[in-house]
Amino acid sequence: MREVLETVRSVASAPVSARLALHGVSKCYEVDGRLLPVLEQISLDVADGEFVAVVGASGCGKSTLLRLIAGLDADFEGKLSLDDKPVRGPGLERGIVFQDHRLLPWLTVEANVGLALTAYALPAAERARRVTEVLELVGLDHFAGAYPHQLSGGMAQRAAIARGLVSQPSLLLMDEPFGALDSLTRVYLQEELLRIWERRRVTVVVVTHDVEEAVFLADTVVVLEPDPGRIAARLSIQMERPRDRTDPRFVAYKADILRRLRR
Repeated sequence: MREVLETVRSVASAPVSARLALHGVSKCYEVDGRLLPVLEQISLDVADGEFVAVVGASGCGKSTLLRLIAGLDADFEGKLSLDDKPVRGPGLERGIVFQDHRLLPWLTVEANVGLALTAYALPAAERARRVTEVLELVGLDHFAGAYPHQLSGGMAQRAAIARGLVSQPSLLLMDEPFGALDSLTRVYLQEELLRIWERRRVTVVVVTHDVEEAVFLADTVVVLEPDPGRIAARLSIQMERPRDRTDPRFVAYKADILRRLRR
């Protein structure tokens, strides 16, 4: 009986992750009557549970790439699939966290996080359980009844991460999630994000301009070069976690990526 119970618990807590595949993805915008290429022939495979960081200079198409993966823009060339199913629009299997936490000021933290479940036909008890679970995961369970103006910047961003996770997505997309925070808060939340990822093992794609952040967080760092945006390099970070930012290997990875970006 004990073995059966352990098996049930194992299945119930099994990580949910996704395989992401992009093949020959290109994107253009129309500007003043002419086509402006933004992304060109992006091909990328992201494995189940992998943590990928995309870095590049401003204007290289990082956020556009994330919008395509999120299904917020279906006007592109090439193939984009999640678990072998074409991405044709937004889906509950994808959570997203923006640089701005985007919490509604008239709702509590608990209510803001619960908004992500409005598309689900969930019983009230299950909805409450999921919200409580993710607030505990991000360390905000004691602030469930607080309003956004009562939170620090870091706490507000943790609430945004909770909102991105509450639907139990298989893929979490993050667009410069810590870019607006001070350096100490940013470092703390990077560590918190890794703790959450290790607990959930969701597949993560994060867009960032911070090379050190990318090396600290990711299994794989994808370097984009601009005009139009295309993959210049894909680097596997062969370092154990937690990573020491003063380790010569860490410094070498960072220097290599910076050289590629300057190029």
